[in-house]
Amino acid sequence: MTRPYDRYRSLELPIPQQTWTWNLYGAGVERIGREGRPERFPVPEPGPDQLLVRVDAVGMCFSDVKLIKQGGGHPKLYGRDLAHEPTRLGHEVALTVARVGSKLAGRYHAGQRLALQPDIYVDGKNTAYGYTIPGGLTQFHLVGPEVLAVAGESYVLPLEADLGYAETALTEPWACVEAAYTQRRRLEPKAGGVMWIIGRQGDTTAYRFTDRLAAPARFVLTDVPPSLAQAVREQARARGAAVEVRDGVSGAAYADLRAAETDGAGFDDVVLLGPRSAQAVGEAARMVARRGTFNVVGSDPLDGPVQIDVGRIHYDYVAYLGNPGPDAGASYGAARNRCELRPGGVALYVGAAGPMGQMHVQRALELEAGPAVLIASDTNPARLGAMMSRLNGLAEARGRKLLAVGPAADLAAVVARATAGRGADDVIVSVPSSEVMAQAAGHMARDGMLVFFAGVPNGTFAPLDLTKVYRHGAQYTGTSGSALTDQVLVVEKTVRHRLSPARSVGAVGGMEAAVEGVKAMLDGRYPGKVLIFPQAMGLSLTGVDELAQKEPEIAARLGPGGVWTSAAEAALIDKYWAVP
Repeated sequence: MTRPYDRYRSLELPIPQQTWTWNLYGAGVERIGREGRPERFPVPEPGPDQLLVRVDAVGMCFSDVKLIKQGGGHPKLYGRDLAHEPTRLGHEVALTVARVGSKLAGRYHAGQRLALQPDIYVDGKNTAYGYTIPGGLTQFHLVGPEVLAVAGESYVLPLEADLGYAETALTEPWACVEAAYTQRRRLEPKAGGVMWIIGRQGDTTAYRFTDRLAAPARFVLTDVPPSLAQAVREQARARGAAVEVRDGVSGAAYADLRAAETDGAGFDDVVLLGPRSAQAVGEAARMVARRGTFNVVGSDPLDGPVQIDVGRIHYDYVAYLGNPGPDAGASYGAARNRCELRPGGVALYVGAAGPMGQMHVQRALELEAGPAVLIASDTNPARLGAMMSRLNGLAEARGRKLLAVGPAADLAAVVARATAGRGADDVIVSVPSSEVMAQAAGHMARDGMLVFFAGVPNGTFAPLDLTKVYRHGAQYTGTSGSALTDQVLVVEKTVRHRLSPARSVGAVGGMEAAVEGVKAMLDGRYPGKVLIFPQAMGLSLTGVDELAQKEPEIAARLGPGGVWTSAAEAALIDKYWAVP
């Protein structure tokens, strides 16, 4: 059977003179296109260091909501006047090289297929594709150094593997899911950084700090017990590091200390010895720098949950570490701080029936050493039912138990029954709500892992039990975005049949249906991802479960359980692909 990507691989690509395009001219869905319609623009010729690419598929992503709502006020647009300099949505794309600039002829060729990593940084500034760089809701566009040569790195991934267009576009969101279980936190003291060690007056514990004092360039000591303070001074003196003693600092004065010692950036590593007060722990935690570590060492429980900035766990990768003591150095390293699901455990998914939540559940089911029991919780019964229909067969085939928990059920009781009262080994939250995050944390085992996949703004606090971290090795983690290496992993797992990204497709549509696809994504109309095929003309937005009625010839190529396939994609192309 002809696969969709075979059709043009070895041919001179037919290229039209004009391209249909959905530009974003300001905040609001109504500002996508002109009067609800796409526009036509001339297809440009590539310059020497540019590629002309054809956009074959675009996934609609809920992370675009902020861009749609804020327009030029979005943080990644830096106050851009979209009315005069529009951008385009669409950062999950499958591309085919159409024409190659003269300087790139040795690296790329017409007919070559590409995936793209949109999370691009230039000198620390985010210039993401689909945001700062106009994205994929067009049929043809130019890709140049802003993507192909950023600090010596290209953000496109040439594909030699047999992936369909939808599968290729979905490598980006799937890479975000994979990244959630890849260690992004720094787990060792920062080389050349500033470490702040905070003791508790009257604490007589004989703390030590094995193997971890050789990295910081400067130490700040506050009420540290004399024996440990002396050990820090000796280590610092031996290698020329600085030591500042600032005893008696607490509470409101922490911010002044941060400003004085770090120019306001925050301490790279904070070590808290023998804390008792949750409020004091929360105040100290606010002083950690981006990608910093917060190491709590102690044997006694805190007097309550700690108000923690959960936005910073997700976006700033702040690592909360700890151990019962007395060795503060034992908190660090990968051995104590895991990021992968517990093999054979119980995993709870909150917001499981949304497109990204379903990906997390599916990944766990397809993971060779994944959890034995998966609890899928969602407030939308219809989407939850659709998810169960889609993934039940996979769960049975893998010998896993998949439980659905709707809004009418007692989630705490379900978790208690499934874990004999111990709590879930892993809790994955795909709902951007600090209240939901805090509730989810209550279902976690004392040595469990809580993954904040959905992000809330920095400065959003939720009460978390940090006693679990230092007494029992619990983990609070979160990730934002992905990298090319994550997409490479998704491609490898797909080719080896360890992952089936196409299961995530919930609806398909042609170029004219793009805005309807955006609206459907915003409304949560479909349980899976919305995929737009810009080269397809005349295909209205259609749920995969609606294809049997509306597009029977495409539906006939779906996989078992109504799953999207490359064969269904080929049928779509045969009927709707507009070749000039």
